[in-house]
Amino acid sequence: MPKPDIHPKWYPDAKVICNGEVVMHVGSTQPEINVEIWSGNHPFYTGTQKIIDTEGRVERFMRKYGMLSNTDATQDSETDSTDSQEK
Repeated sequence: MPKPDIHPKWYPDAKVICNGEVVMHVGSTQPEINVEIWSGNHPFYTGTQKIIDTEGRVERFMRKYGMLSNTDATQDSETDSTDSQEK
């Protein structure tokens, strides 16, 4: 049994709010918890995650560890160079 008057009040049905919408109920010491990101709208969990390829790092990694053949890499770099020349 907890000692009286030393523990915070426990809310077994606290609301988790994201963008003004209640997304779930959890146990907490606060009656409402405001969050910006939760598993329902996070790109990793929703499958909308995008790989941003800056300076060819992803391609270089794929080539280094054998996930991309050298012929694919040369074709991709040739396509990239012709695309940049057209712009």
